[in-house]
Amino acid sequence: MLKNKKLLFLIPFAALAFFSYTVITQTDKEEAIDQFLIQSLTNSHYQPKTINDDFAEKFFKIYIQRIDYNKKFLTQDDVENLKKMQRYIVDDIKSGHFIFFNKSCDLINKRIAESQEYYTEILKKPFDFTNDETLQLDAEKLTFAKSKSDLKESWRKSLKYQTLSRIVEMKDSQEKAKEKSDTVKIKSIKELEIEARKKVLKSNDDWFKRLKKLDHNDRIASYFNSITAIYDPHTEYFAPKDKANFDIGMSGQLEGIGAQLQEKDGFIKVTTIVPGSASWRQGQLKAGDIIIKVAQGEAEPVDITDMQLDDAVQLIRGKKGTEVRLTVKKPDASIVVITLIRDIVVMEETFAKSVILKGEKKIGYIKLPSFYADFNGKGGHSCSRDVKKEIEKLKEEKVDGIILDLRNNGGGSLNDVVDMAGLFIEKGPVVQVKSRTGVPYVMDDKDPAIVYDGPLTIMVNSNSASASEIMAAAIQDYKRGIIVGTSQSTFGKGTVQRFFDLDEYLPKQYDSIKPLGQVKITTQKFYRINGDATQLKGVIPDIILPDPYYLLDQGEKEQDYPIAWDEIAASNYQPLQPTYSLEKLKANSANRLKSNSSFILLEDAAKRLKKQKDSTVVSLNFDKYVTEKKHSEAESKKMEVLDKEIPGIEIRSLKTSAPVIEGDTVKSSKEKEWFKNIKKDIYLNETITIMNEMK
Repeated sequence: MLKNKKLLFLIPFAALAFFSYTVITQTDKEEAIDQFLIQSLTNSHYQPKTINDDFAEKFFKIYIQRIDYNKKFLTQDDVENLKKMQRYIVDDIKSGHFIFFNKSCDLINKRIAESQEYYTEILKKPFDFTNDETLQLDAEKLTFAKSKSDLKESWRKSLKYQTLSRIVEMKDSQEKAKEKSDTVKIKSIKELEIEARKKVLKSNDDWFKRLKKLDHNDRIASYFNSITAIYDPHTEYFAPKDKANFDIGMSGQLEGIGAQLQEKDGFIKVTTIVPGSASWRQGQLKAGDIIIKVAQGEAEPVDITDMQLDDAVQLIRGKKGTEVRLTVKKPDASIVVITLIRDIVVMEETFAKSVILKGEKKIGYIKLPSFYADFNGKGGHSCSRDVKKEIEKLKEEKVDGIILDLRNNGGGSLNDVVDMAGLFIEKGPVVQVKSRTGVPYVMDDKDPAIVYDGPLTIMVNSNSASASEIMAAAIQDYKRGIIVGTSQSTFGKGTVQRFFDLDEYLPKQYDSIKPLGQVKITTQKFYRINGDATQLKGVIPDIILPDPYYLLDQGEKEQDYPIAWDEIAASNYQPLQPTYSLEKLKANSANRLKSNSSFILLEDAAKRLKKQKDSTVVSLNFDKYVTEKKHSEAESKKMEVLDKEIPGIEIRSLKTSAPVIEGDTVKSSKEKEWFKNIKKDIYLNETITIMNEMK
């Protein structure tokens, strides 16, 4: 039996702390939160920090970024004046005082009120789109305005861009409508400009209403999270309301789009796509995308920039069968509109499933969306048991090899990873788990039986994280199979978090100031059996296939202050001797890709998107803007050729599954859709070819 099994799941859970804390003397709620938060981080975090001048400097940078990420409110003088108060930060954090915080709140609230006058005044007059002006869209490349006049000029350019983009959108819409009907009235650019300015005015009015709704509690939560952010990207403070929203998001059971969201720097970011959800089935929305606007069907979209997470979630959620349109900013800075039909999570689609891929050889293909587990021990689904069943069915079909697809698998139960790896190897170590003190704990597969000993390939991408990375790493370290990836590495999340309820540390006489909220703290780190951490570095695939984003930096390394990569001593394990030559397989694949028109197109797209991400300046000249937009659309249209079925992929259901599916129209329909997607999957097609060459 594994020791301390509850601590070995890669999902957060509420738990009692096992440390002793000093009794507070203050009854003030925020002082209590501050004291317990710092004590929790000091006693429990994997790499605790010293609260000193260096800490204060990092805190200041993050905090200023969070209160004015787009640099629309504060001037350089404002920032410098706040920086002079940086000396208070260390004492504030240690003692539970809020001198710096209160000063910053007064200032940002004042500047927000002043900025409202800027946009209302600017939008009263039409813009001249014949001038050769440009606008920097990347907030990180912007500097704070030197003066209030410069700040107002920054607002003018921003509002001009908002108006220009709406004019072009409306112009395109009316041209499309004209193609369908001769009765459509075509408005002039002047008329569209007036209409666009009205819409921009309303959008900014709505935005400022949201900003004014930010109260003291919202700002203090941001303050506390500027502290936790210095420890690592996954350590967070949750006010009671925010923790409730987190729990709802993690359940994945609500009707909606099935995406877990996070509010960061004023933007709503997709962190995880829930397997079996509407987003998962549609396939366009990805982890790392930023949702900018939300529209209910064809209605006018609502800008959700700087919107509180719970308010944004209310717009995105909705009843099953209703349509929502998301305007999304992709990692390469491109803007796309994704249309989704809201639905409940289809639980059957979250479980492992397999098919037979017939060609030169008979290949078994297993899709595993997540590392789910039977946490209650009541005979529910367990991914390791389910994959074992699929393997046994594939063996009955006498397959020549198996592909295990972990693309977009964000992880789950670590215990199931150990059991699953054991299906392919004899007994031995699978992963090392290290707390901040003590020696690493080695998790072993103790069962000497091997369920499948034939050719094996695991597919991963940049969204394969946590447990997925441990599974791929173990197979790679044992040289038990080949890892094929569509990115330079997997996500690189090699840490585990625990929830600590701050209320449980509060003496009973202070019950009146409850609830204090909870803090999610990184407490452990994972290491491969070869001694390397999966943190930050992820798993580098044996064979890399280009996708449009593979040249972009993605994953954990793109987060603020991630825990560093390191290594420890390797476990005692014996790598296998493959019957195939990995170098030969890599060379053959590379040669095929050079002459494959689809992969040539993807390679070109990847280079273009990397260049596009680095080029974040947009023209505010109407003709130049339209030309740039048409060029971008033409480049994107080239990718449509990839959305076609690839000849040669023959798919059939397993013999044991066919009768059940054929007798159920819903299951039959879902299987046809799945088969259709498989036939378009150029990465899977190349992986099949790689498998055909494995001896």
